Amino acid sequence: MPYIPHSDADRESMLETIGVPSLEDLFEDIPESARFPDLDLPAALSEIGARWELGSLAEANLTTAEGSCFLGAGAYRHFVPAVVDAVISRGEFFTAYTPYQPEVSQGTLQAIFEYQTMICELTGMDVSNASHYDGATSTAEAVITAVNIHRMRRKKVLLSRFVHPEYRQVVRSYTQGMDLTIEDVEPAELMDELDKETACVIVQYPDFLGRFEDLSDMAEAVQDVGAIFVVVTDPVALGLLKPPGAFGADIVTGEGQGLGIGMSFGGPYLGFFAAKKKHVRKIAGRLVGQTEDADGERGFVLTLATREQHIRRERATSNICTNQGLMALAAAVHMSALGKCGLRQVAELCYHKAHYAADEIDALDGFSVLRDKPFFKEFVVRCPQPVAEINDALLRRRAIMGGYDLGQSYPDLEDHMLLCVTEMNPRQEIDLLVETLEEVTS
Repeated sequence: MPYIPHSDADRESMLETIGVPSLEDLFEDIPESARFPDLDLPAALSEIGARWELGSLAEANLTTAEGSCFLGAGAYRHFVPAVVDAVISRGEFFTAYTPYQPEVSQGTLQAIFEYQTMICELTGMDVSNASHYDGATSTAEAVITAVNIHRMRRKKVLLSRFVHPEYRQVVRSYTQGMDLTIEDVEPAELMDELDKETACVIVQYPDFLGRFEDLSDMAEAVQDVGAIFVVVTDPVALGLLKPPGAFGADIVTGEGQGLGIGMSFGGPYLGFFAAKKKHVRKIAGRLVGQTEDADGERGFVLTLATREQHIRRERATSNICTNQGLMALAAAVHMSALGKCGLRQVAELCYHKAHYAADEIDALDGFSVLRDKPFFKEFVVRCPQPVAEINDALLRRRAIMGGYDLGQSYPDLEDHMLLCVTEMNPRQEIDLLVETLEEVTS
């Protein structure tokens, strides 16, 4: 809880300066329903008293540290090695600003360079930028990149229906005013919708329902019409699955939260962005490159920064001119600590535990698991009653966070739950979930 030193006189002076009669008037443009709730605190509390009071209110919130969690849908509970927080908490990184002066920013620049290198190895791509805010904005930036590659001559964007629903919403919000035609398409119909007006095709691998398949044929079809093939992926899955670069992706984006970043109630997160080398001058954000100094020693500098808004202004590739640098550092430390074998082991644990859970749930009366395609760590379960009722019972009876109610985003999947199992779910938790599902629906 921060210490706020402003006195009543200070507040009155500031309000007078900006020409607002009262503190309430300062927030008049914000609907009352969206303002801070009334906490009904005593009129006057000491600092320690306020801490106790707020702490007791916070205890009403169940966290993943206190109960079992099988909720995924874009934010995942993965193990974060202690070395990650130890490194990113160092003052040199924790307080660092944009490294525009390479001579005094070599540590930050090298960390970003190593992050970019590992993202390229993981995705099978040639180049990576220094990250975006989250997976949704990196996907939206991929659309803008594709349109810029075609010099705005192509305005049609095809989105697989099973790309994360929130990512699809952000793509629309992000590109409004660009006069694009954005279509949500069934995966099986994507190739039929391709034509010479298509700027890009976006698919997710594994998709929002957790399923994956070889996308080589789709990549070939997309490139045959000269469009850009964008793949949204889970970096944890790439510890086990074929990387998108191996089947012809032009751009790979995704959410890097699973790489050493806690769930943190929704952020800050990390959007990664990798592409083929031929598209490097159209990529938004910053890239760090390796060079040599006057003495022939290895050094690191920001490269291709002329595309950013602070330099090119209205001709900039994107409004993105910064990044989640501390989150990129966390991901770099995490990938370095686990290494190739560790990343594969995590992916294998997710895969096998998810399949064990799916088999056990599939055997329950009234439940059935969707098995039309292979799945990684998330899978769809058809439930015998509304998902909201089941989740409420799971939470009340066993402090279990159930799956995502797919009916919220897909009306045809009403009473279907998206469950997620990671390396953080021991067999005892999975068995308790299965036992409780049987109890609450019998």
